[in-house]
Amino acid sequence: MDIEELKNKIVNYSGKNIRIMEVCGTHTHEIFRLGVRSLLPENVKLISGPGCPVCVTPVSYIDEALYLAKKGAAVFTFGDLMRVPGSDETLSDARRNGAKVEIVYSPLDALKYAKKHTNEEVVFLSVGFETTTPSSCIALKNAEKENVNNFSLLTANKTMDEAYLAMADSADAYLYPGHVTAITGTEKLEKLAQKGISGVVAGFTAKEILTAIYTIIEECKKGSPFFQNAYKSVVKKEGNPGAVKLVNRYMTPIDSEWRGIGVLKNSGLDLKDEFASFDARKKFNMPKIEGKANPACRCGDVLKGAIEPSSCPLFGKVCTTAHPIGACMVSAEGACAAFYQYGVSQ
Repeated sequence: MDIEELKNKIVNYSGKNIRIMEVCGTHTHEIFRLGVRSLLPENVKLISGPGCPVCVTPVSYIDEALYLAKKGAAVFTFGDLMRVPGSDETLSDARRNGAKVEIVYSPLDALKYAKKHTNEEVVFLSVGFETTTPSSCIALKNAEKENVNNFSLLTANKTMDEAYLAMADSADAYLYPGHVTAITGTEKLEKLAQKGISGVVAGFTAKEILTAIYTIIEECKKGSPFFQNAYKSVVKKEGNPGAVKLVNRYMTPIDSEWRGIGVLKNSGLDLKDEFASFDARKKFNMPKIEGKANPACRCGDVLKGAIEPSSCPLFGKVCTTAHPIGACMVSAEGACAAFYQYGVSQ
């Protein structure tokens, strides 16, 4: 089916109401950029979910990173984390005040620095879903092999399965993230369909996204739970076994806090005990840190699909992409940033 036929089929849908949650921040932004929302009839609603790893990372994690920076560690991070508010300040604030906080494109960059600066403790902020976790494990594998003892990870890695279960009542079907599923494979999503949770894996072009939405509409007409892979060029049933094996070698599931959603059992990943020397929390004997989020920010409600960003009283007023108050406005994958960038006020 060509793209014009897909558009016509979607525009002319007149059946029951369907709520579709996209759980990938890249999907959220591409849907806006491509104008997909403007094609949808009133009875098909898109809901932005918790598919932004920076957004779902709790305030306490930022406070932990700030603790390490103030203890003299050289902290390396992806750029999105720099402006995410902690309880009192951001990593950007800490850098302006003299802490060593650097932006890198890969954890291997942090490892390279550690090898050259053996007198410094180097910590990489390992944040992300299944797509980015393997790169942290590659850095750890290399650090172990090369005996780089001044390198460690501060982990906030998460897996999506438990979030799908936790958010199931928020939508009739998921637009599953293509990048994540390319790593994990489709088996777990097929099992979710057996539990009554429906969804379609989508790619990122206009045709791929429209194909996935059309597939959801057609499957919802049938009335039974379903799973379909509409991104077969990239996503295979077996996923990426090598990446999965690598992560399983170094990390183990733990209960993890998701901003706005709460603690989800076995939804996080932490280093196994045998790699404690690379665990920043253990290396620095870090105390338990409780973060304090801005009570006026409703990023948590946005992430669980309870409200659209424009319903937050801060949105577009005191909270903008230039001066973000919440993580959902900071990240390039955040729903608030997408709504703001594309001028959505309601």
